[in-house]
Amino acid sequence: MKMLQFTALSTALLLPATAAHTEPAQQAFRVGDTYEITKTRDSSSQGSDASSGSSHDQDTLIERIEAVRPDGLEVVFDLPQQATKEDRRRTWQFPARLFEPRDGQLQLLNGPELEKRVDAWLKWGKMTREACGHWIFTWNAFKIECDPHSVIETVQQFDPRLPDLRAGALYRDAHALRPAPLTMKASSSEGSTFTAVMPIDPKAVQHDRAEADVVIGEIMRKPVTLDAALVQREKEAVSGTIEVTINADAGGNLLSMTRVTKSQTKKSDGMVQTETVKETLERRLLSSRKP
Repeated sequence: MKMLQFTALSTALLLPATAAHTEPAQQAFRVGDTYEITKTRDSSSQGSDASSGSSHDQDTLIERIEAVRPDGLEVVFDLPQQATKEDRRRTWQFPARLFEPRDGQLQLLNGPELEKRVDAWLKWGKMTREACGHWIFTWNAFKIECDPHSVIETVQQFDPRLPDLRAGALYRDAHALRPAPLTMKASSSEGSTFTAVMPIDPKAVQHDRAEADVVIGEIMRKPVTLDAALVQREKEAVSGTIEVTINADAGGNLLSMTRVTKSQTKKSDGMVQTETVKETLERRLLSSRKP
């Protein structure tokens, strides 16, 4: 199993819907409930010049309910049990204890503990605080992240709870041109399946690619500014769709979410590249404390 890779070059976010907020079904969670959340990303591309490529990434986090409060949940996110000592040294952000409010942003509860861990991690890697925020390449593109609160953004990629899972609720995606209503595709006593299809926002894609160009320039020691990278990326014509499929149990708890992005890019030299990216989140109950 591949452990977590915190890189903006290869990890895309599966963003939750942002329709009218409804309070999560807190009664569905109990102290001690433990879940395994797996995030998988498969991509394939084909160019008009006969070029092609593919990639596969899979990461897993364990989620454990530590406290059920009237205003939300206290949750610990951690690496899987099979994580090695080396994995834990490299991934200093975990375990992380977070508060998930009924309404509002995630809050980090064990920040001082993470501060100690990042200092130990920098020492282990023979780095100083001056390296923080920079990118390097070892076995992958790697950002030297030193802010304990950065774990919140990572956890959001693995936290698939949706506030308003019902037919007609608007689903928003950061890379879509506009939101789309959820459509119920199937329903039974065991659960429901919803889908939404949205057009790609070309400017959002161009901006992401320009940011990646800046990172690559830093790694290759050929720096490029974001503005300069954007000028080049905006010469590309991008089109395509984003399709989201959500499976939930009878209680409205999300079981899995799949996001398929199909894009076509016509570059300034006339070459056309098509790409399909399939991202899947799966949330599985490992153990539960009986009421």
